[in-house]
Amino acid sequence: MTEPVSPGAGARLFAALQYAMPKHLLSRLVYKVTRSRAVKFKNALLKGFLRSYRVDMAEALQSDPYAYPTFNEFFTRALRPEARPVAPAPHALVSPVDGTVSQCGRILADQLFQAKGHHYSLQELLAGDAAATARYRGGGFACIYLAPYNYHRIHMPCSARLRSTVYVPGDLFSVNSMTVRTVPRVFARNERVICEFDTAVGPMALIAVGALFVGSMELVHCGEINPPPRRRSAAIAIEAGVGTRFGKGAELGRFNMGSTVILLFPAEHVAWHTELQPLSTVRMGQAIGELQPPASAAAPQVQLEPRRAP
Repeated sequence: MTEPVSPGAGARLFAALQYAMPKHLLSRLVYKVTRSRAVKFKNALLKGFLRSYRVDMAEALQSDPYAYPTFNEFFTRALRPEARPVAPAPHALVSPVDGTVSQCGRILADQLFQAKGHHYSLQELLAGDAAATARYRGGGFACIYLAPYNYHRIHMPCSARLRSTVYVPGDLFSVNSMTVRTVPRVFARNERVICEFDTAVGPMALIAVGALFVGSMELVHCGEINPPPRRRSAAIAIEAGVGTRFGKGAELGRFNMGSTVILLFPAEHVAWHTELQPLSTVRMGQAIGELQPPASAAAPQVQLEPRRAP
């Protein structure tokens, strides 16, 4: 794993400001603003965004950005079916999102590498779930950051059956590269949704991490997930959708504003492609690794017929 350069004064100042910010209040405000149907206001937001970021609208199902009723509908826009071909090989593991690899590699005992000088624990990331921690200890992980200009829907990296969904309340620090280099344990302290699956080679976790201005995530099997009005510390199990089968490339959910996805696999169940390196860019459907059958014949096997979730 490549270690990025040490953060500069600007990054440290940005991190310090975030500690002082009312991050949840600001995120609730952004939630309301981005859902405004006031046409002039919405179009002014879009105009400013499109000036700041290069967005390839030719890939979108609706290519006119001003045709979307709200800014959030533009931000979470669908792409044309042919825009993201999904690697067809049976054991190919594909990227669940468009984004930039933050880190990837092996989980050392229960420690995941965040950035130079920063690690975070698997147990903390998984909200203290000892059984889940044991499943992925010493395994493989990939952390992918979605910038504001990226496509913001999340898709399945392989065919799988949903085992559980857990919402974990937390903070809402930014997850851009500056913050990742300066705020310790940012992925384990931020709000997140942990989806665990059974795949043909064993368990897999996909974790959608919330961030500054990302006060809402949406999953196809349980709808929109928002922080409760009163802050809680305990993780909340969501029963909806348990047992749902998803085909590789099927839509799982979306970020309402940008954030990060973390994939977890048990030891020796995935071999990442050598091209998958920190700071490399990936597109949804692109092969990023190979699923590997467990060494033990006694390991649980799940026969999955690809089927897209409704």
